[in-house]
Amino acid sequence: MKIGIPLETRPGETRVASTPDVVKKLAGKGLEVLVESGAGARAGYPDGDYEQAGAQLTDRAGAYDVDLLLKVRRPDSADVEAMRPDGIYLGLLESCGDDDLVPSMLAKGMRVLALERMPRTSRAQSMDVLSSQSNIGGYRATLEAAARYGRFFPMMMTSAGSAKPARVVVLGAGVAGLQAIATARRLGADVYAYDVRPETREQILSLGAKPIDLDLGESGAGEGGYAKELSEEAKARQQAALGDELAKAHVIVTTALIPCRPAPVLVTEAVVQRMRPGSVIVDLAAASGGNCPLTVADEIVERHGVTIVGLTNYPALVPADASAFYARNLLNLIEIMIASGESGPELKDLEADEITAAMLMRPAG
Repeated sequence: MKIGIPLETRPGETRVASTPDVVKKLAGKGLEVLVESGAGARAGYPDGDYEQAGAQLTDRAGAYDVDLLLKVRRPDSADVEAMRPDGIYLGLLESCGDDDLVPSMLAKGMRVLALERMPRTSRAQSMDVLSSQSNIGGYRATLEAAARYGRFFPMMMTSAGSAKPARVVVLGAGVAGLQAIATARRLGADVYAYDVRPETREQILSLGAKPIDLDLGESGAGEGGYAKELSEEAKARQQAALGDELAKAHVIVTTALIPCRPAPVLVTEAVVQRMRPGSVIVDLAAASGGNCPLTVADEIVERHGVTIVGLTNYPALVPADASAFYARNLLNLIEIMIASGESGPELKDLEADEITAAMLMRPAG
């Protein structure tokens, strides 16, 4: 069985779907691993390391002509054309089913496993790339905020005087938000956090942050641990109640997302106008429209004296570790997909396991 690891070609993407350490484990299972030359270079993994791990270097066509293709980012039409008709795609699709990407892959007779559809269960946790990459995103976004903020994060006392700690507000206490809280606390900031799901309050407190409690008249807890969209009345109540807390912040890190929906607006322009000049907003929801309407995807702008960071790929700023985490997630997933047969590794029935069955894309209707 052949596994392919191509070079990621999306602008700004530096990650790679597997690392030499993981390739060595795959090769040890009797799998033939083909790596496109240069695939790991931007993440700090040279071709020679892959060869030493047991991989075969190849060109782009060779990396796609495989039984199991491993990718990080959404494929484009040229990628789909290069894929083997009877092959298996394993990677992120970055799709809500509103385009022709999946139909074009299924039309070729491919089996498509979407990593976004990984079940939120304890058994699947070690395979969940959304969690591992969001964890990295929350960490790196907080460092971005600290670097852009023109003052100290911690309280500083020197012979030249003292400085108060930065007041940081984190919106959204999912994986990215909790890591942002933890990172800001490690940097010495005074941290507050808010989430529409009541069950996150205990997690916020456990990290040493102060929860912002609002009475919205309804819960924002959705299925699978995700937040759900609030009613229009609750949204209005939320914005009004949050305004005073946000206006006092020196740094706001927003992480609120609703799957396959526009990001909820939490930081209004009116709030930005009330913030202290020199404050920073880092909007992790920039790719989905932003939690602040002034956010511009993939740009850093200044509005009303406030710096608003709209970067959309924080894991790519930490490519070595982000790739390592991603690769281990895929290795754990592949281990439940492959069995040892008499003639070598064999693919199991993807419908027979609850994890792969949930990830498997099917024709519409």
